[in-house]
Amino acid sequence: MTAVAHGSTAVGAPTEAVATRRRSNFNRGNVGTMAVIVLIIVWCLAPFYWMVVLAFRDTAYTFDTTPWFTHVSFENFRYAFDTTDNKFGRSLINSLFIGSVVTLLAMIIGVFAGYAMARLSFRGKGLILAAILGASMFPGVAILTPLFQLFADWGMLGTYPALILPQISFSLPLAVYTLTSFFSDMPWELEQAARVDGATPGQAFRLVIFPLAAPALFTTAILVFLASWNEYLLSSVLSNGVKNVEPSTVALANFTAGPHVVPYTQTMAAGVVVTVPLVIVVLLFQRRIVSGLTAGGVKG
Repeated sequence: MTAVAHGSTAVGAPTEAVATRRRSNFNRGNVGTMAVIVLIIVWCLAPFYWMVVLAFRDTAYTFDTTPWFTHVSFENFRYAFDTTDNKFGRSLINSLFIGSVVTLLAMIIGVFAGYAMARLSFRGKGLILAAILGASMFPGVAILTPLFQLFADWGMLGTYPALILPQISFSLPLAVYTLTSFFSDMPWELEQAARVDGATPGQAFRLVIFPLAAPALFTTAILVFLASWNEYLLSSVLSNGVKNVEPSTVALANFTAGPHVVPYTQTMAAGVVVTVPLVIVVLLFQRRIVSGLTAGGVKG
């Protein structure tokens, strides 16, 4: 009995030590992971926090380095929407209109193109997909001058088409590539079952495939709209200084407060107005965005 007891103690002691060591390593790993996450969050949100602080700060204290809300004033927001010089309110409407049109056209074309690329077999399909992916990586600054000359020759500078058409060309690769990947992972059996029940190809797509693709479509539409809302380079050149068609990103860059005056606090207030709606949209629909991004990851 004594030998057995000693034996069990001898065997159990190392096991306990190993378990303690594993728990200690696990705890240290958790602490390290949380520290990295907190560092990334602070690094990403610190500029936005400082923008909000300056947006609510009185202009006379613009260069006050106090890192919290002091000398709070709402005058910056009133100035931001003063249509006399900046037309910031009009620029928000322009951004909403341009983003909505770009998203609508890109999704209409992208849905059918992505479905065709996923379901149809034809020669050169891989080459077309590679070209689409390459187009999404093509730098916009490389074609900025040709686009400016093209729309100048057509007399379309400073118009909505000049701001919408180039953005569609950059949004389509994102939409087509994302939806092609999703449609490729969708099981064929669903469509075949609808066809067996007498549905035409169009009816099978409209009644079966399209509802199942809703999460991916919703996610792609949000990504396209956000990309259009944040676009600056092409819009700054193709708007040609016409304030009636300038989107909010260009209006922010051209903010003025009189000669030899840089309107830091007013610009920050306008930046908050532009940024907060996007943050709210992402927070409200984050689950659908994640579900859409992962919807095609597992075959049903």
